[in-house]
Amino acid sequence: MAATTNRYLEGQFAPVTEEVTVHDLPITGRIPAELNGRYLRNGPNPLGLDDPAAHHWFLGEGMVHGVRLRNGKAEWYRNRWVRSASVADTLGEQHRPGPVDGMDFAPNTHVIAHAGRTLALVESGPRPYELTYDLDTVGPYDFDGTLPAGYAAHTKLDPHTGELHAIAYYWARPDAVQHVVVDAGGRVIRAQDVAVADGPMMHDFALTERYVILYDLPVTFSMEAAAAGVRLPYVWNEAHGARIGVLPRSGTAADVRWLDVEPCWVFHTLNAYDDGDRIVLDVSRHPRMFDVSRPVGTGVPTLDRWTLDLAAGKVIEERLHDRGQEFPRVDERVVSGAHRYGYTATTEDLMGLLMPDTEDMEDLDDDAFGNALLKHDLARGTVETHEFGRDAVVGEAVFAPSSPDGAEDDGYAIAFVHNPDRNATDLVILPAQDFTGDPVAAVHLPVRVPLGFHGSWVPDEDTGSGR
Repeated sequence: MAATTNRYLEGQFAPVTEEVTVHDLPITGRIPAELNGRYLRNGPNPLGLDDPAAHHWFLGEGMVHGVRLRNGKAEWYRNRWVRSASVADTLGEQHRPGPVDGMDFAPNTHVIAHAGRTLALVESGPRPYELTYDLDTVGPYDFDGTLPAGYAAHTKLDPHTGELHAIAYYWARPDAVQHVVVDAGGRVIRAQDVAVADGPMMHDFALTERYVILYDLPVTFSMEAAAAGVRLPYVWNEAHGARIGVLPRSGTAADVRWLDVEPCWVFHTLNAYDDGDRIVLDVSRHPRMFDVSRPVGTGVPTLDRWTLDLAAGKVIEERLHDRGQEFPRVDERVVSGAHRYGYTATTEDLMGLLMPDTEDMEDLDDDAFGNALLKHDLARGTVETHEFGRDAVVGEAVFAPSSPDGAEDDGYAIAFVHNPDRNATDLVILPAQDFTGDPVAAVHLPVRVPLGFHGSWVPDEDTGSGR
């Protein structure tokens, strides 16, 4: 029997209806005094749906949630819709000034800081939106007029150069994607097109000291699905094949080397680094995704390692851990360099979750997201698990270092965790070097934060604010 409700509007996915500002939040434990900044996380929070039954999780207007920590205190929690033109109209507000070219959407996927600005991101066309320190919307942002077109949901900051890298794609331009580099001052200094076929979805990519790594995998734009009214018209395309592109950082499209891999899908990269004539690339790998012919039972996402042997022209594929897991993150200070540790959130088969029109939709529940975080020691091949309780739900964890020059795992894993006893959310701070032990602190929010996507720990020095 077909589902009569929309899973994305129920349970822990259900949107909240109010913007909240709360000061002096209660805490269990002790917030480390060195954590001065904001934990920010973005996610869909639909507003004014015309057809709730047809809504897809990926398409809800973005709402950024933030907790400000300083001197051992949780000074505030705020949640704010990103004010695109349509959100402003729905809320009865004036449009924010700024450049809008083509699709205008309230970014719902990620929130980062760069060149003293806070930016909400989404993929496939729309530009970033700039937010204030307190999460109010400034307006659409094009890096001071230097962004040639749309932008991306995922970026990689080179910790050595301060350059911000991204791979942008747009459904209306199916023949190319674009490598975009923003300098440390916030201006685009490179926009290199790379030819592709069929309009592939490229949600993420990887960066090493020498290369940019592209995922040209068999999820592509479907005009047939778009004509049929599918809100997210990307499908598994058996004819497209699967390959990894290796673009030298300063190279042209002609310099890309393409290496074949087994057909699969990758939403997210853990990290990548150069190793002589090889590139080590760790990803969360899905066997399939968006396959309308097999809406369920397509397998859990696993943590895999691809070693790109450039001399031999081949990819060596290795399973690092076979438990279902997603949202991989590393200490941002090691991005593009060798990493030892990685953090993931447990999950199950997400295929049915992302296919809301299937008959099995009614059987899905919030167990698509798990109740545990994993810490991987990739040098030792070991995994530590921190479980939050039977009915808890946890999303992506981000790493916050104890100090700018501390060791790779000298710091904290920070995540939003749904607390079933309160039916509200806690911001939980785990010590990375005692990962299975008790949290050092839990900040108790007065409201529930819906399940969402990606976030950042933003120290005050990264936003030019010491408030």
